[in-house]
Amino acid sequence: MENKKKNNHENVLSFIPTGEYYYKKALKELQRENYPKAHKYLQRATELSPEDPLIMMQFGIVLMEMQEFEQAMDVLRTAQALDPEETDILFFLSEVHAHMGLFLDARKYAKRYVEADVQGKYAEEAMEIIDFAEQEDWQLLDDEGEAQDSEYFYLQEKARRLMEQGNFTDAIKMLEDLVADKPDFWGAHNNLALAYFYVGETEMAKALLHDVLRRNTGNLHALCNLAVFHYYEKNDELEDILDLLKKIQPYVFEHRYKLGATFALVGKYKEAYRWLRSLQKRGFDGDPAFYFWLSHAAYHSNHEDVARQAWKQLTAMDPGKEGYEPWQENVTMPHSDALEHNRDYLVEKLDHSHRSERLYGLFLLGKSSHKQEIIAHPKLLKSEQPTVIETFMLGYALGHPFKDSVPEERAFLRAMKATEILYEKEGMVTQQGSYAFQMWFMLVDNAFQRNYPFKNPNALAASVHYMVKSSRDHSITKKSTAEEFGISSATLTKYINEMIEFLPLFES
Repeated sequence: MENKKKNNHENVLSFIPTGEYYYKKALKELQRENYPKAHKYLQRATELSPEDPLIMMQFGIVLMEMQEFEQAMDVLRTAQALDPEETDILFFLSEVHAHMGLFLDARKYAKRYVEADVQGKYAEEAMEIIDFAEQEDWQLLDDEGEAQDSEYFYLQEKARRLMEQGNFTDAIKMLEDLVADKPDFWGAHNNLALAYFYVGETEMAKALLHDVLRRNTGNLHALCNLAVFHYYEKNDELEDILDLLKKIQPYVFEHRYKLGATFALVGKYKEAYRWLRSLQKRGFDGDPAFYFWLSHAAYHSNHEDVARQAWKQLTAMDPGKEGYEPWQENVTMPHSDALEHNRDYLVEKLDHSHRSERLYGLFLLGKSSHKQEIIAHPKLLKSEQPTVIETFMLGYALGHPFKDSVPEERAFLRAMKATEILYEKEGMVTQQGSYAFQMWFMLVDNAFQRNYPFKNPNALAASVHYMVKSSRDHSITKKSTAEEFGISSATLTKYINEMIEFLPLFES
């Protein structure tokens, strides 16, 4: 018997998946046009085989199919660095640059592809990109009217992504380096001004924009940004800038979009509708933000049919916007007494001196009917030096993805799962229920700093629920709480003891 067991054990083969294994699984999903699954497998494949240029290239292609053009550019650039001789990578670099409106570089890569492989399977598509890029001279300029430089644009987009993630410190450093290297890169100057404004350096932000306008008279992005700054600060100068903007008649689509979105944000809906609707009539294929502003501008300009159609297109792209239609502003919100819909309460939490309260506020922001307004208002989300968990929390509120393969992000996601379990108890946060969330985020803040893994979200939610409820109602038992959350009493006790260690009273 012992020998038989031994032989069976010796016949067991260990299976360690490779990048090639996940790559093949991804190709099967691509045949089914299941891009999310293919993305998942290719991401794993690149982690296991980071030196394989063909796997990188395929990942870049899938990212393009999913409209993740900036990330696709990153991946395809990596693929080319791994194998500069692979001509197919040149074609897809051309394609991703075209998608991002960088026609000068799109043409450059397409020409390199055709020169290297005149009979290549993508030769016809490459020639189409070349022809399209050369149709209009202005298309070889960026949205600031500047000749494109791929490397500078690439760095600017990386800085913009850092800003979107709330990492203003690194974004500012990158943009400051950019404007030092290329003093006439107006796009970087304008983004740097926005970054300064986000962190509360308003005078520096305005001074930078005035410098841009002095050196590049009539720069539309600088004028629009300046209008937004004056709008948020309620400055008298706003009307002067708006009068100037009303006289501008831009030709480039990006300029029309910027002008229309700016007018919409400051409440000049008639002017906003004129420019945004003109883009739509000319076949402009907008992003979710475009349809958001078009819907608001149309609704407030008495074009309700256009507003509803634009909102329909928006929710097809971003289902999370359901329920935030402009016509809902005059309708009583469901759960209107919920704290997440109390703007003053929310702003107070977002600006609180204690980090745990700011984390709580950011969670509420993700559930709030005021989410879009607050996101659009830079000063309401400013933070001098946001910590890792604050950056994660803002990303979570905005719906950004997280990587379960990264221990820090995995722990954060588990903590958020516990938070959602608590939230689902009532489907809102009431004044009475707020104490549990305030206590929970205090525990989350302390535990995260000590690398706590948050392994059992159900047990964590149960422990907080019990700690708060039992302090007010002595009839609450561990047994009943454990049953309510689907865990054992022993597990509940274990996690209560772990959570108690993160209360301030018990800190070392």
